[in-house]
Amino acid sequence: MSTAHGTDTGKPVLEIAGLTHSLGARELFTGLSLSLRAGESVAVTGPSGSGKSTLLSCVLGLIAPDAGSVKVTGTEVVGLRPGRLAALRARSVGMVFQFGELLPELSPLDNVLLAALLARTGRHDARERARTLLDELGVPPAVTSEELSGGERQRTAVARALINEPALLLADEPTGALDTETRDRTAEMLFGLPRRHACGLLVVTHDAGIAARADRALRLDEGVLKPPASGASA
Repeated sequence: MSTAHGTDTGKPVLEIAGLTHSLGARELFTGLSLSLRAGESVAVTGPSGSGKSTLLSCVLGLIAPDAGSVKVTGTEVVGLRPGRLAALRARSVGMVFQFGELLPELSPLDNVLLAALLARTGRHDARERARTLLDELGVPPAVTSEELSGGERQRTAVARALINEPALLLADEPTGALDTETRDRTAEMLFGLPRRHACGLLVVTHDAGIAARADRALRLDEGVLKPPASGASA
C-alpha cells in the first residue's frame, strides 16, 4: 500500500470548523464542520444548489469563506498566500472531476505524467509510478485518451489525482456521467482507495446509492452536514 506523503492512517487530513459562506442573499453554510482522517471516506449528498461543489472549492482554496477554518494536513487554507496554496494543493490534494477533464490529445500515461511534472516530481520516478497506477486501475495503453471508454477515462483521472500521493482525495460527482454498470465498478474502485493509498476521500454526489458506499454518508442540509434521514434521497 502506498502512503500519502508519510500520512499515518487515522490522522486528520481535513478539518473544517465553523464554515460560513453566503452567495448573494442565500446562506450556503452556517457553521459547517467536518473532520476526515487518512484511510477514511466521507460522501456528501444534497440537492442541486445546496453548496456541495462550493464546499470542495473552499477546501481547495478557490473560494474564501465568510468565516471559519479549513485545514488540509494541518495547514490553514483560508488566507494562505497563492504560492503556498498552489504548493499545498500540488503536494497534498488530488481532484477527480465528473467528466475526468483529461487532455484528449494526450495518452492516458501523459495525462497522468503531466500532473506529476507540474508538481516537479522527477520524470523517471513519475513515469514508473504513473504506469503502476494505470495498471492497478485497469487502464489499457492508448495513443490518446479519446480512445478510452468513459469508465477508463475516469480511472485515468483517478490515477492522475493519485500520482503525487496526496493525503486528501476530492471527487465531484465522479460517477455522474457513467452508465449504471460502469458507475458501480468505478464507485467500488474509488471507495477502496483510502485504505490502499492511506489517504482521506471526500466525495460529493447527488446519488444516495453511491454515498452509501462511504464510511460515512452526510447530507448538506440548511447549511450544515447532517446524517441522512432514513429513506431520504439526494
